[in-house]
Amino acid sequence: MITVENLTKNYGGVAALEGCGLTIEEGTITGLIGPNGAGKSTLFDIIAGAQAPDGGRVHYTGQDITGMAPYRLFHLGLVRTFQVPHEFAAMSVRENLMLAFPGQNGENLFTAWLRPGMVAAQDNQARAKAGEVMEFLKLSEVGDLPAGALSGGQKKLLELGRTMMCDATMVLLDEPGAGVNPTLMGALRDAILRLNRERGYTFCIIEHDMDLVAAMCDPVIVLSQGKVLAQGSWAEIRADQTVLQAYFGSAQP
Repeated sequence: MITVENLTKNYGGVAALEGCGLTIEEGTITGLIGPNGAGKSTLFDIIAGAQAPDGGRVHYTGQDITGMAPYRLFHLGLVRTFQVPHEFAAMSVRENLMLAFPGQNGENLFTAWLRPGMVAAQDNQARAKAGEVMEFLKLSEVGDLPAGALSGGQKKLLELGRTMMCDATMVLLDEPGAGVNPTLMGALRDAILRLNRERGYTFCIIEHDMDLVAAMCDPVIVLSQGKVLAQGSWAEIRADQTVLQAYFGSAQP
């Protein structure tokens, strides 16, 4: 689904990515791990269109998307979440979800004036979709609360919900487990697994929680010094002495 070919990215002469190449297969939950500074976030930024590489290409479902703007990728079904959630704090959970409903005619001033009935009908569709998403993620009870009042874990669920509003097919998740309590982490894990198994979502997940990686991800890709060090099942990665030395030091995870 995503093919990364020989990506390079430098910051002030320091290489963040150096000939990085990998493939994220359709229908997988691919884990992306590696020590701090390995290039994981830079890789996500380039795939998601937030940065352009210095060299190399990115293909999504066979299409060259290198340097393509995030809004265009959104309409292709490729979206990302962030380690620190970016909600509209004063708006309700429901309203935050409705904002992610694609192709809203009410965003056009003239359409809003001249065809209010069509805009209202689409708004009802977005509201209904948001209700379905909240039910799926068990957020219905907080649907009318300001999003800024949610816990860290609930905000992560809200970010995942926004990917559902546009029926994304490829989701880049940046440390979904960061700052999430164990109960909500279980809910988030279960939602990701259900979206993958029941609705065919493909995920690539940056994560430092190795228990979470072991429970969800296959395959696992290890980055080190801007390039792929190893790839395989969690059992294979766990047993790879090169990975243990580069990522975990002398102690086995």
